[in-house]
Amino acid sequence: MTTVSDQSLQNKSQHGFAPLAIARIKGAQRANQIAIYLIYAALFAFVVFGTIASVKAFHGNQLLYQLFYNLPYALVALTIPITVYDALVIYRYRLNQPSMIALSIGVSTIILIGGLLFADTVWLGLASWLGVAFLFKVTFKRFFNYLEVQEDSDIVEET
Repeated sequence: MTTVSDQSLQNKSQHGFAPLAIARIKGAQRANQIAIYLIYAALFAFVVFGTIASVKAFHGNQLLYQLFYNLPYALVALTIPITVYDALVIYRYRLNQPSMIALSIGVSTIILIGGLLFADTVWLGLASWLGVAFLFKVTFKRFFNYLEVQEDSDIVEET
């Protein structure tokens, strides 16, 4: 059973951010971390399968070639919906300048679609999405560092 004082503590905002908002931002941060792990997996797959496919004994192996060529693309493509969700959360709570969010998502989308339509390639567009996840990682880290500093200053003021 919760008392009135417990409810007031649960409803207390942190420096203008409601507890639900902070929970949503933490969820977006965890989703962004998954996107970064997918990017690391794509880089690892590219290096490992590319190295194995370059060995003379495996030159004719189509499975290795497909893993080397398509798996990194697929892994990076899986990060796109995650980063779009992160962008919406960052925009909603104004954790970064809207122009930075629009620039990172917009340029990456234009390069990806332009590469698919006019250059018949996807590698440059997907490579630009790599940077978006890392940009958002820094944004989330900056936000939570800000909250920690504000909490520390509140503790100092109370004593």
